[in-house]
Amino acid sequence: MSRFRSLLQASLNATKKALTWNLEDLVPPSERYIFKFDSKEELNRWHLYSDSEYGGLSSASLEIKESSDGSNSTGIFSGNLSLDVDEGSKWNMSRSGFCGMRTKRFDGFIDLESYDTLALKLKGDGRCYISTIYTENWVNSPGQQEDNSWQAFVFVPKDNWYIAKIPLARYLPTWRGNVIDAQLEMNPSRIVGMSLAVNAQGGVPGSWSGPGDFRVEVDWIKALRAQS
Repeated sequence: MSRFRSLLQASLNATKKALTWNLEDLVPPSERYIFKFDSKEELNRWHLYSDSEYGGLSSASLEIKESSDGSNSTGIFSGNLSLDVDEGSKWNMSRSGFCGMRTKRFDGFIDLESYDTLALKLKGDGRCYISTIYTENWVNSPGQQEDNSWQAFVFVPKDNWYIAKIPLARYLPTWRGNVIDAQLEMNPSRIVGMSLAVNAQGGVPGSWSGPGDFRVEVDWIKALRAQS
């Protein structure tokens, strides 16, 4: 009888250990890298856009910067913001002076359901940038194929590395750059893309704005679980 009890206790202990291990295995880590700007291959996941596509005269570039000892690399998003418009443009532009870097559409989705914050490690120029998260469209109709977009301002202090932490709840639903006055919630499990952009006008108080050069250095973008 004592042997049976020993076997039963051993079996219960093993089951308890297995259940505990499985539970820990199911809990995602507290942070997750989404992008690390450490190679030219990483830049191939992004493309540039600007008002030049519509007759504006702004320009942008995205390149890799390697450290002097070769131990680390970062991405440099830079260019020039112009408020001018090409006189020969066929587009009736209502505004100019913007540039951005956007991911090429993912093969599938990024699932950030287990996280509540997006973090970006940046070194900038004192301008205010715009972080955008694109999610799968909630309207499945031929007349509206664009992804949903959610935007938040990111002030990037000049010349020093800065980790901007933006709660996902702070991202506001937008339509072509304008905030939508509607009660909508982001679905963080169906993220199809991200972007970082800059406008010549607007931004948070205290940030530098206006036409001219811009430059921001990007080390990484992570998802964080800031709240337990």
